Amino acid sequence: MHVHHLLEKKSIANTFISQLRNVDIQTDRLRFRRNIERLGEILGYELSKNFQFEDREVKTPLGIANVPLPKEELVICSILRAGLPLHTGLLNYFDAAENSFISAYRHHPNNDEEFEILVEYLASPSLEGKTLILADPMLATGRSFVNVLEALKKMGNPKEIHLVAVIAAKEGIAYLEEKFPENSHLWVATIDEKLDERGYIVPGLGDAGDLCFGPKEQH
Repeated sequence: MHVHHLLEKKSIANTFISQLRNVDIQTDRLRFRRNIERLGEILGYELSKNFQFEDREVKTPLGIANVPLPKEELVICSILRAGLPLHTGLLNYFDAAENSFISAYRHHPNNDEEFEILVEYLASPSLEGKTLILADPMLATGRSFVNVLEALKKMGNPKEIHLVAVIAAKEGIAYLEEKFPENSHLWVATIDEKLDERGYIVPGLGDAGDLCFGPKEQH
């Protein structure tokens, strides 16, 4: 897997990451969602540099311009529910993309720290021969991405897979490198050091889904 770490170089993205982490700012859900959306736009822009392009003629009021445009057939697949603002950011730039949505969540069958990832909902077009972008803000253990990829197999074989995350843990990246095809790409804004005993990213930012949309009942 090819790992592309956005904040290896300092940029305005640092501001958005800082606000996402800051306990005094992140309670503003509108700003929290918008910062994830903006990072989706930035990561999408960086991701687009890997596309294949072909020259197209564009008629202007004064003549003809040759413009290289992407050839990719894109499908953006977001993991519900935290992936929705990230999906919006990607779709702002890839507005012709097809869209896929899938649920994946942590289920604690014994009401303790042990959990399994359950995938219960999928709405997707065919992925055969297309470029698949999988979006989830938090890459912790990596099990959600792996289970989602398994669930998507029945939708066809994509020609290329790009994963997009805002914050990743090193353990999760290592797990994906074992499970995903070698030619896959991970686009991540920033990488944190570790997971805690519950499998949450440290220092991370907390529960992205709750911060986006409010707390949920645990079942």
